[in-house]
Amino acid sequence: MAMSEEALSSCHLDLSTRKEETQSAFVTEAIATVACQFAPLDHIEKEVLSDLFINASRLKPDAVSLDTKELNDQLVAFTKKGPQWYEVGAVKYREMMENGELGLPKPVHLPQAQTLRISSREEGRDIPCRLLSPEQDGSVKGIFLHLHGGGGVLGSEKSQDEYLQTFTNAGLTVISVGYRLAPEHPFPEGVEDCYDVAEWLVDNSPAKLGGPLKFVGGESTGAHLSALTGLYLLKTRPAFALAGLVLSFGQYDLSMLPLTRNMNRTMAMINRDALSASADAWLPNTNPEQRRHPSISPFYADLYNMRLPPAIFACGTEDVLLEDTVLMATRWQLAGGEALVKIFAGAPHGFILIPPEVSSCAKEGLELIDRFLKDKLGV
Repeated sequence: MAMSEEALSSCHLDLSTRKEETQSAFVTEAIATVACQFAPLDHIEKEVLSDLFINASRLKPDAVSLDTKELNDQLVAFTKKGPQWYEVGAVKYREMMENGELGLPKPVHLPQAQTLRISSREEGRDIPCRLLSPEQDGSVKGIFLHLHGGGGVLGSEKSQDEYLQTFTNAGLTVISVGYRLAPEHPFPEGVEDCYDVAEWLVDNSPAKLGGPLKFVGGESTGAHLSALTGLYLLKTRPAFALAGLVLSFGQYDLSMLPLTRNMNRTMAMINRDALSASADAWLPNTNPEQRRHPSISPFYADLYNMRLPPAIFACGTEDVLLEDTVLMATRWQLAGGEALVKIFAGAPHGFILIPPEVSSCAKEGLELIDRFLKDKLGV
């Protein structure tokens, strides 16, 4: 698959000495050409070039498009205005989100979306899921398991129909999970719901949904849960292999990496206080060391000697979780995994969920994910 310069990874660790048979052309071409697009290193002789490259041009203020700057200003103002969920309570805030009372559009519920209930590990309790099918003719090429964001406190399987419908363009059926939320249901209840749905799909989706589970992905907390779920399947279903993980602006260390912990200025949509409040609700009575346990923070998982699935990591430079994306992707590559990292200049947290006609970063992000999905499906 030919790649343009725009699709090249923004962070690349040269592992060319490893001859991984699983590495696809999608990333192989990036490995061959990525070094030429990074910040000038003319003063360093070629034989001592760094094996770890960061596309520094993405981090410069002049790389931010006008529409992204304007959008950031609007979202920062919205974030400052409030209220925050922990100020009015989680239940009330969820109602306000659903009713469009926070200054953001109400969620659009597509009429073609279906409800699917999957049995949990607890006898007599089902997990509500949302099913969106490809609109085009042809057989289903696989299942995309989607885990929504919201800090483990907000959001639902019904809140992102229009966004998830875009994934069906690759011939995928999308299953979005209505996992249990904190503070009513603290860890590990919501995580276990994700695990239960994932295992059910591995065991049953070919016969019952027309295709195998191929991808797991999500945004923010959904990316965090997707990383945990992907690693969980490697242990409980070792004969099974995902085609890929789609991880957008996730937090992979719930004890907080330095950028998150030290960020004092207000950033769009998310900040340190909101992350702290969500973590406290999801992980009550825990300290930072306990929050670093691999069952909670995938950043600390032992990734070595595992058949890591290919993963795409995406984050904006105006996101307090940028370090989580770059460092988690680096660990993924150090362990021999295939990782495509895309850094979006000036993009805020949650940017990919913004309508693409409003945000050039969202449009670019959706196109990149579509190409990743189709590449891994071989279409």
